Amino acid sequence: MRETARSLRPGEVKAGGALEFVALYEQYLPRIFRYFSYRVNDSGQAEDLTSVVFEKALTRFGSFRAERSSFATWLFAIARNTLTDHYRAIGKKRWLPLEKVTGMAGMKRNQPEEKFAGKQCRQQLKACLATLSSQERDIVSLKFGGEFTNREIAGLTGLSESNVGTILYRVVRKLRDCFGEWPNG
Repeated sequence: MRETARSLRPGEVKAGGALEFVALYEQYLPRIFRYFSYRVNDSGQAEDLTSVVFEKALTRFGSFRAERSSFATWLFAIARNTLTDHYRAIGKKRWLPLEKVTGMAGMKRNQPEEKFAGKQCRQQLKACLATLSSQERDIVSLKFGGEFTNREIAGLTGLSESNVGTILYRVVRKLRDCFGEWPNG
């Protein structure tokens, strides 16, 4: 979900405004949730982490400064730190467990063969994603889950924009090659 018709521009945020926060919450909730869905592969856990992010954002909303960064950058920095804290709390990193395949939102299949093929494809994608490094998974999550541009990802990760583009290009090639190695690929 991109910007809605009535969405605020992040630079127009005035610190402490409840109405501004509500509008931004509605605007960024789907992106934050998708980001966590890419990272934890458990919709319940993704929902919990999303709520933690918005709770932190609400309590710190007065400290947001539009001249320092965009609201999206600020919010996703909170999300990334929340994810790091989450993994520290559980004591180990669990990236994309293969035995836990969840349905993708918006996909409705009527035929059993289509359901099986969709499940197989998701399993294949998750297995391929699991072969990526932590940094690569983070960048993929920000790009496709958080819908960030390469420039925004660079700002969040501290990498150069060209480096982000190079990493994404290589990751897409790795995933394409990984898919090609599968029997039905």
